[in-house]
Amino acid sequence: MLSPEILADPVELTRALVDVESVSGAEDRIAGLVEAALRDSPHLAVERVGNVVVARTDLGRDSRVVLAGHLDTVPVAGNLPSTVDGDVMWGCGTSDMKSGVALALHLAVTVARPRYDVTYLFYDCEEVESERNGLRRLSVDRPDRLRADFAVLLEPTYGLIEAGCQGTLRAMVTTTGRRAHSARSWLGVNAIHAAGAVLRRLDGYGPRSVTIDGCTYREGLNAVRIAGGVAGNVIPDECRVEVNFRFAPDRSEAQAEAHVREVFDGYRVEITDSAPGAPPGLSAAPAKELLDAIGEPPRAKLGWTDVARFAALGVPALNFGPGDPKLAHAREEHVEFTKIPHGAVVLRRLLG
Repeated sequence: MLSPEILADPVELTRALVDVESVSGAEDRIAGLVEAALRDSPHLAVERVGNVVVARTDLGRDSRVVLAGHLDTVPVAGNLPSTVDGDVMWGCGTSDMKSGVALALHLAVTVARPRYDVTYLFYDCEEVESERNGLRRLSVDRPDRLRADFAVLLEPTYGLIEAGCQGTLRAMVTTTGRRAHSARSWLGVNAIHAAGAVLRRLDGYGPRSVTIDGCTYREGLNAVRIAGGVAGNVIPDECRVEVNFRFAPDRSEAQAEAHVREVFDGYRVEITDSAPGAPPGLSAAPAKELLDAIGEPPRAKLGWTDVARFAALGVPALNFGPGDPKLAHAREEHVEFTKIPHGAVVLRRLLG
């Protein structure tokens, strides 16, 4: 159980959550601890859907704010249990994003009468394929639980606002040839060699930089995997180059797909996965209050996050959390102690 003393201290709460291993798909124990802590708070209505835990105030306020964080981590890399060295906590999930989850849980149990109604969302399977994402499932089965006037995803941002997010698209670009015995290679056409032209297009590609509401999103189109070959003595007749396009939120998924097909005109292109971006979401009144509390300008979120799920529902959303995004998923993942109470102060000022 999480004691009242631990819940009152977001740094100690971070360490307690980090020490509960919760690799994607194995969040039952941590979800249970979060649920139990929330159910002890009489000002919250709590429900659990699988390993998604939802807690809500219902004070009749004019506006509703969401604080959301995922409970899962990437696989442990010999970095559990947590360790402390000076004012730094090391361990899997310290940055991405149990320090952010700790802020939401701490505020949920200690702020009984916020000036906004608040929905706290703790969800599973963010670090794996989209179909398993707990927030996605909730948006399909219980979209009312995501409805709000503003949302904060407690992703690692090093205590700054990272606005919106990039969209992402993956595609397979296929080159073809003709099989032959490698001793008589002139009788075949080598599809792997043909992939060189695909790679040259990528090497010469000039990505856009797009500035929206003062936030600059830099696009990127890159090869991330190549597969080809039949056997050690066969000229291959097919090679597949997997590409990933990270696109600015001024493009729709359809426009992103059209762009990728244009870049690889003349080749077979199969779209394997895509997700839309999200605009900065800076126009909502709570967003402006949050920016004022931080005192630093926002920057673009370079990556995809679940803010896009809120944007798809018409809810402006931002990323804000104490972790350093450059340390996410790293063996040396850690979080600085000072960033955690600072984040709590900023969010407490927002909630009032």
